[in-house]
Amino acid sequence: MNPSLKTRLIRFLQDELLIPKESISVALRQEDQLPSLLPMVLWQYGLVTIEQLDKIFDWLETA
Repeated sequence: MNPSLKTRLIRFLQDELLIPKESISVALRQEDQLPSLLPMVLWQYGLVTIEQLDKIFDWLETA
């Protein structure tokens, strides 16, 4: 995931889905091992719901 898209995705997670910064930070630490899988890491750790995951993927399709 390119840096610009990643920044926009993080902003979307915080502003639209109201995901706490702490949750995003946890996922970002894990993402180092799984590049470009931030949405899945958030879901895997129970930091987003399946509905939020769907919204994230919808957003990524149009980004």
